Amino acid sequence: MTGYVEWVLGDLRSKTAMHILTEININSSAIFARNPYNFEFIDRVVFFETNDASACSFTCDRMEFLGRNGTMMRPAAMNRSRLSGKRGAALDPCGAIQVSIELDIDQEKEIVFTMGSGRNSDESVSLANRFVSRDAARNELENIWVYWKKTLGGVQVDTPDHALNFMVNGWLLYQTLASRLWARSGYYQSGGAYGFRDQLQDAMAVVHVNPQILRDQIILHASRQFVEGDVQHWWHPPSGRGVRTLCSDDFLWLPLAACRYVMCTGDRSILDETVQYLEGRQLNPDEESYYDLPNQSAEKGSIYEHCKRAVEHGLRFGSHGLPLIGSHDWNDGMNKIGHKGKGESVWLGFFLYDILTQFARLSRNHGDPDFAESCIKEAEMLRKNLELFGWDGKWYLRAFFDDGIPLGSHSNPECKIDSLSQSWSVISDAGSLNRTRTAMESVNSMLVRRDIGLVQLLDPAFDKSELNPGYIKGYVPGVRENGGQYTHAAIWTIMAFAKLGDKKNAWEILSLINPVNHSRTAEETQIYKVEPYVVAADVYSLPPHTGRGGWTWYTGSAGWMYRMITESLLGMRIEADKFYLEPLLPEEWDSFRLDYTYLRTTYRITVIHKNESNNDTGIFIDGTPVKNRFIRLLDDGTDHLVNVIMP
Repeated sequence: MTGYVEWVLGDLRSKTAMHILTEININSSAIFARNPYNFEFIDRVVFFETNDASACSFTCDRMEFLGRNGTMMRPAAMNRSRLSGKRGAALDPCGAIQVSIELDIDQEKEIVFTMGSGRNSDESVSLANRFVSRDAARNELENIWVYWKKTLGGVQVDTPDHALNFMVNGWLLYQTLASRLWARSGYYQSGGAYGFRDQLQDAMAVVHVNPQILRDQIILHASRQFVEGDVQHWWHPPSGRGVRTLCSDDFLWLPLAACRYVMCTGDRSILDETVQYLEGRQLNPDEESYYDLPNQSAEKGSIYEHCKRAVEHGLRFGSHGLPLIGSHDWNDGMNKIGHKGKGESVWLGFFLYDILTQFARLSRNHGDPDFAESCIKEAEMLRKNLELFGWDGKWYLRAFFDDGIPLGSHSNPECKIDSLSQSWSVISDAGSLNRTRTAMESVNSMLVRRDIGLVQLLDPAFDKSELNPGYIKGYVPGVRENGGQYTHAAIWTIMAFAKLGDKKNAWEILSLINPVNHSRTAEETQIYKVEPYVVAADVYSLPPHTGRGGWTWYTGSAGWMYRMITESLLGMRIEADKFYLEPLLPEEWDSFRLDYTYLRTTYRITVIHKNESNNDTGIFIDGTPVKNRFIRLLDDGTDHLVNVIMP
């Protein structure tokens, strides 16, 4: 039995390999490795071990294991009886352990390989010793199974759409937690950084199964806010070194996340938590960003004050009365629209309107009616300006360049329409009903590509025109944000259709973008080319890459897809101890089931479309009808049977 790892202990193996030191502890059957040149983790030591010390051999030399010009297909070590035990410095480092075993007929033997990391040498040795036994490793593995069963089982659905069930009942939350919140890494991006907007969005998706994660994330992100109100676009733990930018939407996700947490949990105590601000130099006039380690400010503020400062920082408007786009908004690739300080974002106007209206309610309930009134006034002025300057006849514009030229207009040769402004005009409730319906009809006819199974972010792609919105234009047309499906935006499109009550388009487009449905046949798999069980950030829209997925795992669209399915379509909504269920179901569904776990109690809910044999409508808990439109959540430790009969 052979266990093999290639150490990185940094960001890129090509950069770190020459600095990695390895040693072997024969007594504990463990290989230890460290990188003393990784200054942020200078004391950290990793280990790789087996539970069978009696018949094992080791090497830390990758050349020895693979062989000269060797590959993983046929490692040279597999043709040898023992490994040499080589370790130390100046090697092409690896960790390889071979265990010799002999089995009689019907005999079984279990070999355990364990890899781990300690903050220093002593902790690493202690962990290696703790988990070297088979029983200790098995117990830890079973604890992991229990954790995932409990976490992923918090919400379980059984619907006629098996592809939907597959994603909701495990994979979407697993992707959100494992890749986005914990590893902050994927095959396309091995970064490890926190993105200010990124992990707040992810944590907002797990509020039904573990609201503490969202609470912790809000407090952590508040600590990365500068005294001026802006934030680090991203930062690396543990030092906090990161990027300060002129991004115009990052900081606004903090009040949005706080509003969602307070609404869903009823826990207002988070607003009184006190967190320090950051201090750092302001950006120079010719800078879009700079990378640095900011200082902790002596100034502190409550979470409410951090959120309020973020909202106030967002109230910066251009000549049309729309928010300044800064170095970019949600679409990082549009970094040249407002680089001179005058460009405006129509999408950001809708987004800011949503935050102002939500935060007004939170402010009023927090005893700050003056700021609540100020938010309402700003929101109303913003709504008027969006209607006055943002409408292009059949859809909303995307932005205005520094010189006032519109983007996302029928007059543009490229990017005539961008889905973001259309979907958020609905999601935010800022757009007029007639216009939002017209805008979404335009999305349906111009951006929803049923022939190739995707929803474009914008069309036509940037290519040869004189428009220069930024580095988005550097992408191949039809790839990533440049006219491909950016799955975040495709999900927001579905949420908008659902909010308009357009069940036909909402469910049809969900079926289009569900990754399971891109790999039902060998032919589809050859086109899609990526994992069908996790969400891809991108699906490409133009030849020769039409239908190919990209950037799987590390994408915030996993959390948004979970919210879109469970909340926008299946109708879940929680307000403290009140559980609302107002689904938007396809006509052909007779019913579906949903199990919702609240602390120690599970509500086993069956939703039934009213039919001729059942004249009653409403909610029935354990056979008893309830007068309210919601289920009162009680933590009594028992299962409750709930029937929701829809008209």
